Amino acid sequence: MFDTTSNLALPYILPSQAQKHVTHNEALQRLDAIVQLCVDAEATNPPSDPVEGQCYLVADGAGGDWTGKDGLLAFRQDGAWIYLEPRMGWRAFFAQLGQIHVFSGGLWRPVSLDAEGSVPMIGINASPDNVNRLSIASPASLFNHAGQGHQIKVNKASASETGSLVFQTEWSGRAEIGLTGNDDFSIKVSSDGSDWQTALAISPAGIVKMPARPMARTALAQQTATPAPGGRTGFDEFNLLQGGFTLGAIVPSGTGYRLIVPASGLYLLLLTADTNSSSGHGAAIEANGTTLLASTGGSASAMPARHTAFTLASLNAGDWLALVHSGSALYEFGAGKTELSVLML
Repeated sequence: MFDTTSNLALPYILPSQAQKHVTHNEALQRLDAIVQLCVDAEATNPPSDPVEGQCYLVADGAGGDWTGKDGLLAFRQDGAWIYLEPRMGWRAFFAQLGQIHVFSGGLWRPVSLDAEGSVPMIGINASPDNVNRLSIASPASLFNHAGQGHQIKVNKASASETGSLVFQTEWSGRAEIGLTGNDDFSIKVSSDGSDWQTALAISPAGIVKMPARPMARTALAQQTATPAPGGRTGFDEFNLLQGGFTLGAIVPSGTGYRLIVPASGLYLLLLTADTNSSSGHGAAIEANGTTLLASTGGSASAMPARHTAFTLASLNAGDWLALVHSGSALYEFGAGKTELSVLML
């Protein structure tokens, strides 16, 4: 026969035991502490003036009379502390929090609803915390309609705050959808969780912007020049730039710098060529110094003229573009003159 009960560890009165009242009273003490259990607070040190009937949860790092009693319940009775080790399923009212907790997995967890029908945290197969107060670990989550429709609402306090959905890999952000710092609906992406690019932004007026979409308008600085037949002109200034276009090395057999393509994809290219006079000329968009993509030209003339050429071209990241010339003409270079516009579709 055991000396105590298996659940509450109440001492048995043994056969031929002297002073049976001592064992009986000890059992009553434990029952008085455990039944209708109420925890006044969690603390590391006992109160200086303890009150009979008070019960505390001894916090980690306890000192004083509670040294070494971490995690136990300290119950004040008959001028002394008795210590109870909580077991799985014990319930207690935590007076300081106004909540009922249950002891599970070595922790006291809130399980009750308050007057408004709410709980401070919920974990479904996961542990919530002060930030992630609803935490779910599951292969999928289903939000079904009650009636004909269903809405998921993410509210923020002001326009400058954030209301969004974040998608992560190994707890590092990779994509974010929502209202991030303003009231534009945006889609942002990141390769490392810290450097973010806005791929799409829609204003409250419905205007769609793609701030990271590769596009550029580029030309030589404003000047007039007559490129040699077979010579090339590159670029040295941007009149529009986004999405990673850069200028590379000087073009071969000519002047100006190569326009470097930032990403592989399908591009729309537009060449405008302005001439003051011509003996008969041609200008073409050339890729990588070998492939003609589109060309334009004009016959001999002493009058100013503008010619255009456009095309769709599949380009790879790292390809470079320049203009290659034939014949002879006096070109006007610069913004709105002879320039190349490139847009990724």
